[in-house]
Amino acid sequence: MANNTPNILLIHCHDLGQYLGCYGQDVDTPNIDALANEGVLFENHYATAPQCSPSRGSLMTGRYPHVNGLMGLAHEDWDLHPNEQTLPEYLNQSGYSTHLFGLQHVTDNLDRLGYKHIHSGGSLSPAVSPAIHEINRARDIADTIDVFFEKDTFEEPFFASIGFFETHRRQNNGLYGFVDAEYEAADPSEVEPLAYLPDKQGIREDIAAMHGMIRAIDDAVGTITIALEAAQLADETLVIFTTEHGIAFPRAKGTCYDTGIEAALVMRYPDVIDSGQRCDELVSNVDVLPTLLNLLGEDVPETIEGQSFLPLLTEEVYYPRDNLFAEMTWHDTYNPMRAIRTNQYKYIRNFWHLPLIYFTDDILKSKAGREVHEQLRSGRRPYEELYDLEEDPYEQTNLVNDPQYEHVRDQLRGRLVRWMRNTSDPLLEGPVPPADYDELLPQI
Repeated sequence: MANNTPNILLIHCHDLGQYLGCYGQDVDTPNIDALANEGVLFENHYATAPQCSPSRGSLMTGRYPHVNGLMGLAHEDWDLHPNEQTLPEYLNQSGYSTHLFGLQHVTDNLDRLGYKHIHSGGSLSPAVSPAIHEINRARDIADTIDVFFEKDTFEEPFFASIGFFETHRRQNNGLYGFVDAEYEAADPSEVEPLAYLPDKQGIREDIAAMHGMIRAIDDAVGTITIALEAAQLADETLVIFTTEHGIAFPRAKGTCYDTGIEAALVMRYPDVIDSGQRCDELVSNVDVLPTLLNLLGEDVPETIEGQSFLPLLTEEVYYPRDNLFAEMTWHDTYNPMRAIRTNQYKYIRNFWHLPLIYFTDDILKSKAGREVHEQLRSGRRPYEELYDLEEDPYEQTNLVNDPQYEHVRDQLRGRLVRWMRNTSDPLLEGPVPPADYDELLPQI
């Protein structure tokens, strides 16, 4: 098979951010670390949104959430616009056999995604049904992939999206956590606290429980890579491991701070991607689709808003991003914000009267959330935020009114507004109604 038509495995999971050993976190992830050592790890990869469906929609379309229509969760009536083209559809046109294994959270209409073959799972999210987590466990999906390769029934080139429900919190007796007999938690006294949160017992217990789910993800990645090697396909397969947004803890998921929009991105493709690379250039998950099209030698449509980073991997001339954008509009409530990040600064614009820190419902009703609820939610969020990421990597000190940073604030504010105008962001016209507004209207 020619190098420009690799098989492609896209492995993804919930709510993990960059909480992996290869990203410097105190958690054992030997199989994902091995992928990184054999390929490339992107240290500054960020999602377009700090929540599931909008981020995944950008990965699948190469376009921002407010552009492709997925401004909230897919199971909350938000969906891609009818004319949006997805990654599987692009790859179908390039002669790929496209497969979906396990979780997706882009639409409740599987036909809309364009996969030729839908295997186990294919459901939305553990938030939709109590039984879904049983369908999309990493272990079970990995075993399905193992059988898929063992039976040798696939057609090449193939693309397989492989989605795990871990590390999504689960509800048990009104509390959302990571505790499950399926997973072995770490010792809370031995985990490292999160640098952006106080060191409290409830937070430690949640971190320790999350470690058990992370080990399940890593074991599944190991099962899949071993199966790939056993099928003698490893050398001609691009393996991508990525995550959708930051971990499900306060001041992370649901915020546009780095801890909310950071996402892992590891890629391995022997003989094409040199092993042991660590790229520190700014990369957005909106860039993944155009990169894959570029790799296949396909034209990238002008409607795609991401930019290909393939030259980074092939040592060709690359014009790096000088900024990237992130956004949030709806989740379990209205939380409109837009953000721009450069290598040094972060500017966030909040468009509503909001609590100081937004907690998604699963975080609000968690041990970690209860520990810091009063501290982080009290008070009103400022309409503008500015952070110097070199001096303040956890975005604790808002510099928006500091005279020394006035020029930075004005410059980034201008860039953000121009981006919103260029992409016809509906927030510029006022509040964005919920997706089911037409159904609610008769009740108002």
